[in-house]
Amino acid sequence: MRQIQKNLKNSKDQHRINNQIRVPEVRLVGDNVEQGVYSTKEALKIAEGLELDLVEISPTADPPVCRITDYQKFLYQQKKKQKEQKAKSVKVTVKEIRFGPQTDDHDYNFKLKHAINFLNEGSKVKAYVFFRGRSILFKSQGEVLLLRFATELEDYAKVEQLPTMEGKRMSIMLSPKKVAAPKKEAKHEE
Repeated sequence: MRQIQKNLKNSKDQHRINNQIRVPEVRLVGDNVEQGVYSTKEALKIAEGLELDLVEISPTADPPVCRITDYQKFLYQQKKKQKEQKAKSVKVTVKEIRFGPQTDDHDYNFKLKHAINFLNEGSKVKAYVFFRGRSILFKSQGEVLLLRFATELEDYAKVEQLPTMEGKRMSIMLSPKKVAAPKKEAKHEE
């Protein structure tokens, strides 16, 4: 028990265990314990009798909730849960594709293929037209180009943000459709 308390002081953990719990009453939960409200001394005696630790799980509850468990095992399970949550969280990447207001067809098709690959990978695509100098006069051409780009990608993506002007850039945001992968496979089978 003392070794665990030393480990607790060394680690920056928020859980109080055993004698660090200083409240008069606690609510016990756990597998091998009758659940209910006990005095802290009583709960400590039960934990010692089972050769386990009394761990404060929810200090803000009234009375605080404690579990009788092996503290090292408890920490391991918490780290495991955090890893699982981190793995489940989706990391969204945004890929940018740059056009000029008078991009020719070959460059356009080349960038369209890249956008399809990015969307199939699950990345968002931010396509933008950069206006340099007097090319700002061709705003309408830039908007037409971006809308054409969006319509040609509608099998793979949905428009998240319509073309908007941000300084010298006009941009559009596309996010991948979840059904994009099966459609692609169906085309390969034909």
